[in-house]
Amino acid sequence: MVNEHIQRTKYVVGDFVMSSLAWVCYNCIRYLMGAVHGTYSSLFQFITSQNVLLGCVAFPLVMMGVYVLSGYYNEVFRKSRLQELFITFWSAVVNTLIIFFIALINDVKAPRAFNYEMLLILCLLLFASVYSVRCVITSFTSSKIKSRKWSSRTLIVGCGTAAVAFVNKLNSMRDSLGYDVIGYVRIPGESDAKHNDLPCYDIENVESVCRDNNVEEIIVVPTKNDSQMVLNAINCLFPLQLPIKTTPSRNNILLSQVRISDMQGVPLVDISGSNMSAGEKNIKRLLDIILSILALIVLSPFMLLVAVAIKLDSKGSVIYTQERVGYHNLPFKILKFRSMVENAESGNVPQLTADNDPRVTRVGRFMRKYRIDELPQFWNVLVGEMSIVGPRPERRYFVEKIQHEVPSYALLHQVRPGITSLGMVKYGYAQNLEEMIERLNYDLIYLENMSLINDVKIMVYTIKIVITGRGM
Repeated sequence: MVNEHIQRTKYVVGDFVMSSLAWVCYNCIRYLMGAVHGTYSSLFQFITSQNVLLGCVAFPLVMMGVYVLSGYYNEVFRKSRLQELFITFWSAVVNTLIIFFIALINDVKAPRAFNYEMLLILCLLLFASVYSVRCVITSFTSSKIKSRKWSSRTLIVGCGTAAVAFVNKLNSMRDSLGYDVIGYVRIPGESDAKHNDLPCYDIENVESVCRDNNVEEIIVVPTKNDSQMVLNAINCLFPLQLPIKTTPSRNNILLSQVRISDMQGVPLVDISGSNMSAGEKNIKRLLDIILSILALIVLSPFMLLVAVAIKLDSKGSVIYTQERVGYHNLPFKILKFRSMVENAESGNVPQLTADNDPRVTRVGRFMRKYRIDELPQFWNVLVGEMSIVGPRPERRYFVEKIQHEVPSYALLHQVRPGITSLGMVKYGYAQNLEEMIERLNYDLIYLENMSLINDVKIMVYTIKIVITGRGM
């Protein structure tokens, strides 16, 4: 397969050039239709004026921001033609409104129908110009993939009869789906199938196999319909941070929580990301960055006072760090204001906080009641380790215990963990493993129903909990 960055650059350059061309064409039409204010002796003088030339650079840059947020550049190879059409159209509508309120609102004149006509012309120009180039690039890419000239190096997780049959089906298809299978990975508990002419690797070595063979995608094809076995295998794949797909089955627990990624040939279920659209994911991350920066700036005086109170109340550091399991099953250091005495957890076995826990300090009890101890985690959000809303991260010790009882816990690693979550606002802190598993049900519900609207609702509930002091 051609380099992903090169392919993305084609779309980005094409969008920028065509957006700039659309702006020039629109200004020509504006001039010819008498919608331009000022004294210009000719069309050439107007087109070469400072405002128009500046707009040829400035407005395409603004449009590029909309294109990025739309999620169009997230997937650059296997694009849905219908989805491409809709995304391009709505991007053109949004960009038209942005340009109108920034630069064209002063051109509004009677009759009103004339203004609507000019906006419609701008929208059609933006859509037609950008979509035409996108369509050419996508068609060229699709033809290369179908003819097997472009393909991604793919690893099949599963060595059983189902995996071998799946590969044989891929190889026998007239139009390729773009998967160049380089080997299999054994799922513990499955037997190797006969007539397998590709190498089989153990799942413990999957990281080195992917690195040494430049693997670009992973497809999970289990022979046994054992959800625990499959989810345990998938949890080992998340840290690779590669696209992970699986074949759908009638009893597949994954189908209710993720989306179908390929509709032609062999439908595959994408399990490496949430069921949010690419655009929603981008907007969610942008909001995380903006809100975390605002929170760190606005709350910095208050956080300084909290730090002083912690220091005066008990010995030890102000900030407490603890390793948690986060996005794609990767460890990270979560930040908190220290709410317990120093070395409160000195044993080998991690402990959960209980009611009236003697390890909690006086200031710590107040902080936990109003969730103040979580404020430093806005830094974790800013650097991309967490999100403002998402499943709460746990320590590896508890992750393994929970996953042994509830294998579907592995699915939570598809998304960034959050400062707050549906489980936290509906259930609260857990004091033992049973309560952690009970709270997990809310996080799984959140994963299945992820949306920006639900994130806003959870944030509103969290603010209510903080104000009323129902944190503990």
